Amino acid sequence: MKNKPGVIASFEQFHTKIKGNKWIQYFAVFCRVALALGFIPSGIVKVSGERFTALPSNHPLGHYFDALYQTGYYYTFIGIAQLAIALLLLIPRTALLGAIFYFPLIFNICILAYATRFEGTRITTLMLLANLFLLCWDYDRLKHILPFKQSVTDNYTTKKKPQSNKFPLAFFGSVFMAVVAVIVINIFIYDIRPGNSLEECTNGSKGSKYPKASEAFCDCIYNQGKPLDSCLEKYKEAKELEKNDSNRTYK
Repeated sequence: MKNKPGVIASFEQFHTKIKGNKWIQYFAVFCRVALALGFIPSGIVKVSGERFTALPSNHPLGHYFDALYQTGYYYTFIGIAQLAIALLLLIPRTALLGAIFYFPLIFNICILAYATRFEGTRITTLMLLANLFLLCWDYDRLKHILPFKQSVTDNYTTKKKPQSNKFPLAFFGSVFMAVVAVIVINIFIYDIRPGNSLEECTNGSKGSKYPKASEAFCDCIYNQGKPLDSCLEKYKEAKELEKNDSNRTYK
């Protein structure tokens, strides 16, 4: 009988310990409920046939949602899928199936949010991380479809998990640091965002290092309705001109 590789064996021991902790069990339930609540409102809106967001049509993400809204029963289908996945997450016996179905949707939403520089990048990133946690939480059930050699013994999946009431300070400290990292990274990852409205965009321009370039960007997005890439290029050109003008002033 061959022994399991050291890395896998160590991870499985760690997973067994984590899954037996009462506080982390509560956290897993919290993640399931939070992710379900994230899909229920948007699912109901789509099934009702209403426009999903108040973003203006000229917003980069607004373009996408307008096109999605015009797809008819496909739009309704997405809403039904979101509600079904939320229900699966809320039922303990089907929670893993819900987490599996949830992943491709939230991964797509997260990439879309970053691609359009949407203000919701923070929350979609946290939702994606919570989804990944749930998939790791059910590793003992999910591991049988993973593409690496399985253990020859099934003791890991059949033995009773040790129970612990000790508060896992290191675990929740890591969760807190992950949340802080997502927030901080999203503050600095882009030098300009379109915001959620023309007013929000122009108000942000006032505190910018290059206010004229930022205003030109906002005008390009909301008044001219040009694509994000074109407006970013215009912003870059306007920023260089504003920078040069500033340098001449100080000479």
